[in-house]
Amino acid sequence: MNDKELNMVDHLDELRKRLIISAIAFIAFFIAAFLFVEKIYQWLVRDLDMKLIILGPTDILWVYFIIAGVMAISASIPVIAFQVWQFVKPGLLPHERKTTLRYIPALFLLFILGICFGYFIIFPTVLNFLIGLGGDMFMTSFTAEKYFRFLMNMTLPFAFLFELPAITMFLTSIGILNPYALAKVRKYAYFILIVIAVLLSPPDFISDVLVAIPLLLLYEISITLSKFVYKRRQKRLEDSREGEYETEEWA
Repeated sequence: MNDKELNMVDHLDELRKRLIISAIAFIAFFIAAFLFVEKIYQWLVRDLDMKLIILGPTDILWVYFIIAGVMAISASIPVIAFQVWQFVKPGLLPHERKTTLRYIPALFLLFILGICFGYFIIFPTVLNFLIGLGGDMFMTSFTAEKYFRFLMNMTLPFAFLFELPAITMFLTSIGILNPYALAKVRKYAYFILIVIAVLLSPPDFISDVLVAIPLLLLYEISITLSKFVYKRRQKRLEDSREGEYETEEWA
């Protein structure tokens, strides 16, 4: 077995180790969340004017698993981000290691911010709009499964999409992305984000706009932050080259 094959085996072993640690963290947080899932459920339905309906005993389990799963994903974000950083750390320069490590708290905060944005702004706006369409023509009642499925569709995607600025800054800081490439593909990115918004939101124009605008703003914020990181990285590289040039002159 040559050196390249040995190196590949080492990388795969390291990847497996990081995946196992991430999976253990998720399972531990899932169990912890499951212990408090009833209280979390009561908090989530506190503003509902009706009792949710279940059509079978497995519906209760499904709702509990969904709630515990979302809580476990949220709590696992810092652990997973740290494991990703540990995996790519050997390929980073010392200053890049220190810089990229700072993005881990940002990933967690942005994930929580995305959930809050979806839950407190998008979800009630879209839900009230859809209920209002029925007026007095229908008696409104929801099954627990459909209510929480709708809730997850209106919140969880935003949690992941809100990670875009931090991920963009991370990739820019290690030289994979730059703001000029992001600006060049802006129209394609807009198209993809609008398609995502249409898929996430109910089939009406107002809901599509309410979901699409924040996503487009996130992309523009990502470009702005990428410019900031890119300029700092370029300056650091220039300073490094000047230092090497001065060393060669004195040699």
